[in-house]
Amino acid sequence: MKDMFKKESFILADFDAKQKRQSIIVTCLLCLFFVFSAFTFVNALYCFTDVVGAIVSGSVDVALKELVRSIPLFLSFLMTLWTLLLFHGHFRNVSEDRRIRSLYKNAIVILVFAGLNILTILVGLIDGEYSSIVEGAPSPIYPLDAFLYSLLFVAIGVLAILYGKKWRNAHPYVVPSRGPIVTRARFPYCFFVAIWMLFALYCFGAFFIGLFILDFLHEYALYAVALLFVFLVNACFLIVWELYYNQLKPEMRRKLLMPLALIGLGVSLAVAIFYFVALSTNLDAPSKVGYGLQPIAFAASVNIASMLMVMVPVIVSIVALIKGAVMRKQK
Repeated sequence: MKDMFKKESFILADFDAKQKRQSIIVTCLLCLFFVFSAFTFVNALYCFTDVVGAIVSGSVDVALKELVRSIPLFLSFLMTLWTLLLFHGHFRNVSEDRRIRSLYKNAIVILVFAGLNILTILVGLIDGEYSSIVEGAPSPIYPLDAFLYSLLFVAIGVLAILYGKKWRNAHPYVVPSRGPIVTRARFPYCFFVAIWMLFALYCFGAFFIGLFILDFLHEYALYAVALLFVFLVNACFLIVWELYYNQLKPEMRRKLLMPLALIGLGVSLAVAIFYFVALSTNLDAPSKVGYGLQPIAFAASVNIASMLMVMVPVIVSIVALIKGAVMRKQK
């Protein structure tokens, strides 16, 4: 544990000045697009739950209309998330050629999402789906903001294709900062990480939104605080994994995974206990307080969404603990 924060424990310690600078730049871009992905995901998920709620209530026509109007929000999230994956892939590919191919493929996908978004908005304006370029819902300048946002990603995709290879040749990054992608049980591993990432993205955005919309003044204050802790723990677990654990040298990852997993399990269990204690004081709190922040808003009364968010950090910690034990045994 004493080596947790020693400079020599991190891969960055073996990089030269150029590689350190590049790693810091890419990490900053990862953080930036993580934030963008979180808030676009929250907005898209709100609209999706409204659509599902309309279907459950029997208003299928309203649901379809809302779904069509919300397509720019869904595409905005997808192109933001793909850009996050583009920068994350910079750490994963060992060879420069693979990095360039990955850059081109991801840039094309981003351009497709952004182009579809622009086309959807223009068609919606032409056929009257949107009364004007600025309707005022779900944001004050929607769908203009989605249109301008898409133009930004068109620029990112075009610049990546036109200047990506030239920039890579001028600034080679030959030392991978991550271990190779797992090959055994790759599909369940990637599926698990993807679900975990989506929970973390949502909880990161919901935490900051919750600071402004949760009721901290009345009988639901304890539950509101507990819900914020649930959001925060989900987001912080992924942040620690990405910005701390994955930056360690392989031998340090083997050494520290079990201690980190034990700390994570303790923290997640403490937050879970706090949440259930707060819930026991007001069993209707999820539907009264958490309704506007639940991934499954129409099911807030049965507490499905918050139960899932409470359990994810516990499950992640147990999986990490098992993996840590296996890694130590293999060593």
